[in-house]
Amino acid sequence: MKEIEIGNRKIGVDHPPFIVAELSANHNGSLEMALRLVDVAHKAGIHAIKLQTYTPDTITLDIKDGDFLITDETSLWKGKTLYDLYNEAYTPWDWHIPIFEKCKELGMLAFSTPFDETAVDFLEGLDVPCYKIGSPEIIDIPLIQKVAATKKPLILSTGGATKSEIADAVNAAKEAGCRDLILLKCTMSYPAKAEDANLRTISDMMLAFDVPVGLSDHTIGIGVAVASIAFGVCIIEKHLTFDRKDGGVDSAFSMEPEEFQLLTEESLKAWQALGGISYGPLPSEKTSYSHRPSLYFVEDIAAGTVVQREHMSSLRPNKGLPPKDIERLVGKQLKSAVKRGTPVSWEVF
Repeated sequence: MKEIEIGNRKIGVDHPPFIVAELSANHNGSLEMALRLVDVAHKAGIHAIKLQTYTPDTITLDIKDGDFLITDETSLWKGKTLYDLYNEAYTPWDWHIPIFEKCKELGMLAFSTPFDETAVDFLEGLDVPCYKIGSPEIIDIPLIQKVAATKKPLILSTGGATKSEIADAVNAAKEAGCRDLILLKCTMSYPAKAEDANLRTISDMMLAFDVPVGLSDHTIGIGVAVASIAFGVCIIEKHLTFDRKDGGVDSAFSMEPEEFQLLTEESLKAWQALGGISYGPLPSEKTSYSHRPSLYFVEDIAAGTVVQREHMSSLRPNKGLPPKDIERLVGKQLKSAVKRGTPVSWEVF
């Protein structure tokens, strides 16, 4: 599987997972809060911050009814218009520079999701190290082509997409010049249910598209994200908030700082645990290996005695012959006396 480099970070199955905190709307309209989120992300061990670059006018129309009113009973945002939702949620473009500079100061990467071509032009002016295309825009082939033409690494989220839609997007990106492409397995519901994660799809995506695959996760907690490591994900992205109960647009399905720190720690352990194919004792198992059972004499026995089964037992530690040899030893004569607790060896017969 290809290794991809974003900024100073190598990404792929042979490297620890790249942990990304999506700020999205969790700044709650405050640049100060956004910068504080960057600080807590750094303290939690997060590797990169991701923003979303759009304005209400570049993403929808200011219409109060019909198709532009959210009426879905399952939506967190039922009753809002799309325009009002995005007006509340968007990150002002003049905030990008201070946020990116804060990330650089702390040694973190920062990039964004553009939602239209003007956002790509704006982000190119900031020299972002890579781009992400969100799940809804996977069918926006012109946007994908615009991003791919920058020749920068492209992270493409696949929530809700059919295999043929993913193929169309992948082909469009490659034909437009993208050489470093990563797909994200994603469940496009907020919050998402663990049973809808279908993590086995990750392995199939790797085989089908021959690119690294990560996870964009909207479930509550870290279980799904940590489990995804076993399937070879190279990126884990989750939303970051100070408090899920603060009423922010995305807060209800976001991770709090302490949870994010646990994610960074446990995902690294999970990746380290993958290791390689290994049989036989490891150096670290040397002490415990000595606790394997072996055959010992369990009573004092005189020289010349014909040994019976009851003279021996399978006991710890492993200084004697293996227990599988016990039947071969029954009926053999001792050439010298042995004491109780002597390991059984061929030399005593």
